[in-house]
Amino acid sequence: MSNQQSSAPAPSESPDRRTIRRWQRYLANERLEERVYRDLAARRTGEDREILLALATAESRHQQHWISLLGEHAEKKRTPDLVTLSLAFFGRLFGSVFILALAQQSETSSPYQNEVAASPEMAADERIHAEVVRALAARSRARLSGNFRAAVFGANDGLVSNLALVLGVGAAGVSNTVILLTGISGLLAGALSMGAGEYISVRSQRELLDASTPDPESRHALADLNIDANELALVFRARGMDPAEAEAQAHRTIAEAKSTQAPQLPSLDAGVDRDELGTGIGAAISSFCFFSSGALIPILPYIFGMSGLPAVFLSAGLVGIALLFTGGTVGLLSGKAPGPRALRQMAIGFGAAAVTYGLGLLFGISTA
Repeated sequence: MSNQQSSAPAPSESPDRRTIRRWQRYLANERLEERVYRDLAARRTGEDREILLALATAESRHQQHWISLLGEHAEKKRTPDLVTLSLAFFGRLFGSVFILALAQQSETSSPYQNEVAASPEMAADERIHAEVVRALAARSRARLSGNFRAAVFGANDGLVSNLALVLGVGAAGVSNTVILLTGISGLLAGALSMGAGEYISVRSQRELLDASTPDPESRHALADLNIDANELALVFRARGMDPAEAEAQAHRTIAEAKSTQAPQLPSLDAGVDRDELGTGIGAAISSFCFFSSGALIPILPYIFGMSGLPAVFLSAGLVGIALLFTGGTVGLLSGKAPGPRALRQMAIGFGAAAVTYGLGLLFGISTA
């Protein structure tokens, strides 16, 4: 981040009202972003806290730029833009991971790159801020990525698969009792299948990691190795080191082992964090519960006795709202604009449901 004070350019003429309103919006954004960073820093400790406070200080520096340009107009309070308002709202509602995800989106979409009134230092600051927030957000996403991934995908699968199933059967002209029984059967079958699949997937990944983890008992052999003639270098070469680097590492390891009572065999990072995988039971429960909750939504109208097209439209509408929410949430946590991801999720879900509904109509006609 630049530590220089941004200098306000001297405009050749007085700005018009539209320009003043735009600058006031920039100032409101910077003020709210500073407050968000300081609030988040208050929840953190150590290096994360220092980084967030430094970002807040940079936003304060940017405020001075717009205050200098606006002069007396700086006293006029403007509402920040939608992304910045969402940053503050979701941060208070959900916690730090949403703050960082929205902050990343906000910093990435900064208008300063194309704003002639913004100094080059400010535009550069915003680009670097986005990378700082991206790195901080990656830590928070890692804590969610295991069981959270199972929960989100479980809910999406429940919504889409049961909507498609219910609409396909309903379009064939069967009774409400059959539709409801089909929907409940689809809920249970899908939830059990998803839960079992997630459990096996996570357990298998952990077992693969265990198989690739060095045997801790191997360290006891280190002190007895011949420092000039041994195969320890082959271990490091098998893990990806070049011959010279592997030989040097083997000599260092043996020398350390001979001089310590607790020798250790260094391991290379396998590239996968076990915490990111979650647990098999946790992933299974999350997947089961969220698939069930998603699959329940399409059959709600039928549970309450609705039938025909009103039930179809209400079922599709409820699922559409849920898909918008889950798609937007995934987009948000990915540091992307939530709107396009939400619409994409809804389009995919409705596309699948439309196919089965059309097949149901054909089947109903052919058997009429």
